[in-house]
Amino acid sequence: MQPHHVAPQNRALRPHDDRRVAFQTLGCRLNQFETDSLAGAFESAGYTVVPFEEPAEAYIVNTCTVTNKADRKSRNTINRAMRHKRGVVVVTGCFVESHRRQLETHPGTFVVDNARKRHVVELVDAHLRGEILHPQSLDVDLFGYPVTAPIFRTRSMVKIQDGCDNFCTFCIIPFVRGRARSRDPRSILEHARRALDKGYREIVITGVNVSRYDHGQTGFSALVEQMLELEGSYRLRISSMEPDSLDDRFYDLLNHPRMCPQLHLCLQSGSDSVLQQMRRQYSVAQYRAILERIRARRPDFNITTDVLVGFPGESEADFESTCALCNEIGFGHIHTFAYSRRSGTRADRMSAQIPEVVKQLRSERIRAIAADSKRRYRRGFVGRTQQLLVEQIDPRSGLARGYGEHYLPLITDAAGLERNSLVTVVLRDLDDGDDPLLRATVLKSVSAGGTQKPVT
Repeated sequence: MQPHHVAPQNRALRPHDDRRVAFQTLGCRLNQFETDSLAGAFESAGYTVVPFEEPAEAYIVNTCTVTNKADRKSRNTINRAMRHKRGVVVVTGCFVESHRRQLETHPGTFVVDNARKRHVVELVDAHLRGEILHPQSLDVDLFGYPVTAPIFRTRSMVKIQDGCDNFCTFCIIPFVRGRARSRDPRSILEHARRALDKGYREIVITGVNVSRYDHGQTGFSALVEQMLELEGSYRLRISSMEPDSLDDRFYDLLNHPRMCPQLHLCLQSGSDSVLQQMRRQYSVAQYRAILERIRARRPDFNITTDVLVGFPGESEADFESTCALCNEIGFGHIHTFAYSRRSGTRADRMSAQIPEVVKQLRSERIRAIAADSKRRYRRGFVGRTQQLLVEQIDPRSGLARGYGEHYLPLITDAAGLERNSLVTVVLRDLDDGDDPLLRATVLKSVSAGGTQKPVT
């Protein structure tokens, strides 16, 4: 049954191949992957992807609900979409899972849960043909996202699992993404092969809790090893992961020439008592031991992380322990966020909630540590080479931007370069600011087709 507030339309006045769709994505890399795939599917169906502020037949908002701030951003983005004079609005993502009833009262809006997100193209197409299709009638499909040509970015993400069984006391993700489910490894490898066939030079493993991947006889390390052995000219990167379930086989794979020497390894706190209250699966000593094993193989390995400040009951001593550990480790980047109460989680019911002003002060302190640590880490690469994957070329400035294998943001002269090409560069100097770029000079490049060529 069609929701009463979304009237089916027949846009016969606009040819099918002239229909436009706009996207806005909030939150994690998994959302980014799903949006990229949906955008490609819309293009394959004859739509043109346009900026979110332009007129379109459909506006797709892929939402996030991990914090109160994410909720506000999701609401604001939905309201922006609804202010357009024409076009159907499709709201999907984790905010839907926690605010469905509220969203379903919005006129002119389809509300699609995460399990059916892949079918948004079918929903919009049917609506514009004047057909009645209820979002809940769509099939559940977590892993059927098609591989598409590069649209928003030049790195191809491959979703290997969804959901999480950890149930950290502060986290709402298990409630909105569901329990952990791992994708068939044959499907994962085929997805990666198709991405390489379409010219992608970097494959990024993504999911909610990737280190807990487990499908039949294949665990996470075995899957990573198989992905490293595909044919083609590419590199492999692992997105955010938990510091647990890592075996000897995994550490050995970090030396593979295709493996990017960078991991986002979530810390959250440098206090064992806070980690226990968070229901994290490791201690500070275990986290430190993991980093020592990684850097014993590659001393310059880029470890980035998340730090949550202001968790209920976090004392000044707990916070100082976190600051000390961050200074000791020397992270390449720290994503700092203040604890945000999430209804239904155990931490929301805890006493000793921290005042917002204290959270803000602690956030600022960690961000200052993070900025200093980031600058020191990046400065250590000046004079060294990196393999730059060109993601953007600005014809006005004549500059090319992208990331090296250590996930360092690089900028260089764009003369003779192509988007989605791998370029050997030498790093000359470091810009100013809290997130400084490394300026580079090109030595040689490899085109998107895999051909090496000199750069003059």
